[in-house]
Amino acid sequence: MSEATLSPPAELTLAELVSEAQRLQLGGQVDAAVALYQRWVADGPVAMRHVACFNLGTLLGALNRSADAEAAYRQAVALQPEFPHARLNLGHLLERAGQTDEALAQWRAVLASSAAADLKVHAWNNLGRLLETLRRYPEAEAALRESLLLNPDQPSVVQHYVHLRQKQCAWPAYQTVGEVGSNRLLMGTSLLAMMSASDDPALQLLSAVRFAHERVPKAPPVALHSTMPPRRGKIRIGYLSGDLHMHAVGLLTPELFELHDREKFEVWAFCWTPESDQPQRKRIVKAMDQVVRLAGVDDATAARLIAEAGIDVLVDLQGLTSGARPAILGHRAAPVQISYLGLPGTSGLPGVDWILADHYVMPPELEPYCTEKPIRLPHCYQVSDRQREVAPRPVRATYGLPEDRFVYCSFNNNFKFTPEIFGAWMRILQQVKSSVLWLLADNDTARENMLRQADDHGVARDRLIFAPRVAPPEYLARFQCADLVLDTFPYNAGTTASDALWMGTPIVTLSGRSYISRMAGSLLTAVGLPELATTTLADYERLAVTLGRQPARVASYKRYLAESGRSSPLFDLPRLVRDIEAEFERLALAARA
Repeated sequence: MSEATLSPPAELTLAELVSEAQRLQLGGQVDAAVALYQRWVADGPVAMRHVACFNLGTLLGALNRSADAEAAYRQAVALQPEFPHARLNLGHLLERAGQTDEALAQWRAVLASSAAADLKVHAWNNLGRLLETLRRYPEAEAALRESLLLNPDQPSVVQHYVHLRQKQCAWPAYQTVGEVGSNRLLMGTSLLAMMSASDDPALQLLSAVRFAHERVPKAPPVALHSTMPPRRGKIRIGYLSGDLHMHAVGLLTPELFELHDREKFEVWAFCWTPESDQPQRKRIVKAMDQVVRLAGVDDATAARLIAEAGIDVLVDLQGLTSGARPAILGHRAAPVQISYLGLPGTSGLPGVDWILADHYVMPPELEPYCTEKPIRLPHCYQVSDRQREVAPRPVRATYGLPEDRFVYCSFNNNFKFTPEIFGAWMRILQQVKSSVLWLLADNDTARENMLRQADDHGVARDRLIFAPRVAPPEYLARFQCADLVLDTFPYNAGTTASDALWMGTPIVTLSGRSYISRMAGSLLTAVGLPELATTTLADYERLAVTLGRQPARVASYKRYLAESGRSSPLFDLPRLVRDIEAEFERLALAARA
């Protein structure tokens, strides 16, 4: 850049300023581009100064100079209060800084302005996303409704809208919005939301494949592992996850990692889990031979790190759940790539070859609806840590439970509740007069909606008792206050069912056509209580009523679990780990051949 250009930047038109700043950026002179904008903002024509401030803010934001970027956007807004682009970007900066109320205020100002419809859609979507994060679900849902009324062609917004309604027990979850009819709602449903909404394996496959097609980058033509030198020696297992801490996956798996046979295997973690001093996190890290941290590492580089480590079997513990990085798998960094635990169903990801299952969760008729091939373990698919801390047994009064009544419970997340299963619970309460139902309420809206459903079924509100969220040791201990767990359908309890059985509390489940609707049935079969797994809603309801009227029979199940449950195949972790290792070894050696 010439000295002549530097000395009088105010003489440049806005178009010339932008062009010159872009030239400097492309030449690697980003600081010079910033300085040029700053001088023009100071001396240039007032009429277009707000646009230059916006561009300056965008440039500073890209350099992670957040405070300077915020100042530039605020100057743009001060110069032109109805400048929607500046307010939208300023809101994002404020959100990242934790100033959520101010961020919401900026986006609401856009909605109150004369901004174009597409910018208002952007503002509504920002509001909905942040309000959902803040667990202000009714406001979030209202924002997404407004967005869809302005632009119905937004599958990602539909996805959040449907799941928001599930979280609030706002039934039916598929409530049309303007031009967004039933088909668009169905097509926009995420895989996890579909697993809660429908037991149809074809719909679950459709949701998975659609996500993989639309959101996951196309896989490179050459498998990355094939470009690496051949491997010999111990088989290297890599676990891929961002949930190796106080998360359902992180609570189930520590003993799996610890029990691997180090004579045959090396155990690696490739994770983007936030670092912390949590005992759970420390224990998992200690159980690994190597930990490769992928936070801040792009997907292609992450895949290369896995390939360069010579991983034989890469186990994806996340699937398409929140925070997943499925693009890593598309590079095929390992010759064998397996889905396990995090996503109890097909992922639709072309980089995933296999899914760990058992004969119960994956019957032959389900195979056509899975993009992965099943690895059927002989007893049960699910590992479960036997070293979890358990608090002292509480008395029922601690949680406001009656001492002399039969206590049904369900501690599953509210988005797993459906009107069909909740209706069955209400009919069970109607038929077992001396019973109550003990539930989690994730939010006030869900609680009120459940109470209204009780009203509609003629069930007194005081027969629904809501449990607070507590630390894991207290959570496990309080299962002992319940008589019988009622499972959700089609999204069965997984970790929660394991927790209940470990604590000696029986569970009645409904097994359907999909992997996720057969999880609790698999656990019950492995623990020795297959008769508690039903196959129709009528049978589920009938069995729950029968047991509620026969507390002595429930007591016998509790005695069985206390005496034999923990020694059953379900909790025989050494044997389960050997079963898993046998399959991993078979696949790894076949790939090396």
